[in-house]
Amino acid sequence: MSHLDTIVALATPSGAGAIAVIRLSGTNAIEIADTHFESVHGKQLKKQKSHTILLGHIVENKRTYDQVLLSIFKNPHSYTGEDVVEISCHGSPYIQQQIIQLFLRNGCRMAEAGEFTLRAFLNGKLDLSQAEAVADLIASDNAASHQIAMQQMRGGFSSEIKALRDELLNFASLIELELDFAEEDVEFANREQFKELLTRIQNVLKSLIDSFAVGNVIKNGIPVAIIGEPNVGKSTLLNALLNEERAIVSEIAGTTRDTIEDEISIGGLGFRFIDTAGIRETEDVVEGIGIRKTFEKIEQAQVVIYLIESHKFKEEATRFRIEIEKIKNKYPQVPLIIVANKVDQLSDAALPELQLQFPEALLLSAKNGIGIEDLQDKLLEFVNTGALRNNETIVTNTRHYDSLLKALEAVEKVNFAMQDGVSGDLLSLDIREALDHFGAITGEITSDDLLGNIFANFCIGK
Repeated sequence: MSHLDTIVALATPSGAGAIAVIRLSGTNAIEIADTHFESVHGKQLKKQKSHTILLGHIVENKRTYDQVLLSIFKNPHSYTGEDVVEISCHGSPYIQQQIIQLFLRNGCRMAEAGEFTLRAFLNGKLDLSQAEAVADLIASDNAASHQIAMQQMRGGFSSEIKALRDELLNFASLIELELDFAEEDVEFANREQFKELLTRIQNVLKSLIDSFAVGNVIKNGIPVAIIGEPNVGKSTLLNALLNEERAIVSEIAGTTRDTIEDEISIGGLGFRFIDTAGIRETEDVVEGIGIRKTFEKIEQAQVVIYLIESHKFKEEATRFRIEIEKIKNKYPQVPLIIVANKVDQLSDAALPELQLQFPEALLLSAKNGIGIEDLQDKLLEFVNTGALRNNETIVTNTRHYDSLLKALEAVEKVNFAMQDGVSGDLLSLDIREALDHFGAITGEITSDDLLGNIFANFCIGK
């Protein structure tokens, strides 16, 4: 891949639509487009100002491909920092491919996945964490993930990391300056101020690292396992939460023999609900596999909803309690919501007794939609959205999380070295290690392999 080539790709989703946008970027983007664009007013692209839109036709010899709107963005005032041309054509897949093939025959090559954003990074239009936020923004499917991606794309996370790195770099420079005057035994870096800085950096890093627990589930959806005995209404509850017939509902116990998953947004957060096979003793091989998968899903879940049949509580309260305690003991780290389903089958007299026996249980009728909103509110309580509401920086990227952990480890090494009175040259090496981990987040320190791995996950055309 050469970053000197002029590249072309479809910037809108493939398939038929009202319009499609074809994007070109590179040194010869305007020149190549000008060769095959005829303005209705006879204007030449080369002579137009940046951020100009022209109406015309894409042509080859005497053949007209389509009437289009063509937008010009001249370097450095473009997304990639290069000359960029965007062609809005009609959304026929045939037209899209004909225009792209025309440019491929005349000096362009097909863009790789994420290559437009990669060029934006290489040309200093975005740092690396901002570039990664572009992919997160495209993938965001709820309000919370959208908010975090927007904050990161605006540079909120980057600026926090850069500020810490700049302060640390300043002290590193002073300590290295001392090495040049080693024979004169002078100190340019105030050691007490340096200790205070290291403590502050450690606190900020720990806060960012802790935020990943929230950020990761917001980005990927919060997995919620719906469990219980066969025929308690797990599939009916899944359908009620999704507001669609996603799972097969039957009076026959053991209908669900595999896990069924789907995701919805509640209060701006993504929840991934998992309907599982009913837990019971069985000799059926297939059902047994489904039950084993149920326990696997409980281990992966952030929250577990345990369903009991409310009309059976009187006769089987003790057994329900035993089963609930078994799950709590086996999975002590997973929050458990107890739901008494089928309350529509209870008499008015039985309801207060149920509430007395199981005060912690949510009363619900999945079939009739009773109590669904209460359950949704309860689920939101398990997600600490305080940082989100306060617009604090939240880490969602695994690569950033890993670099932050390594940076914290390096800063702690510097702190210990300071306490042990380690010489300036060794201290300088530890500081440099911390600076490298900070730089890896924003892209001040990169490798081709790292960039390849990051941008390979982008869609082509972005």
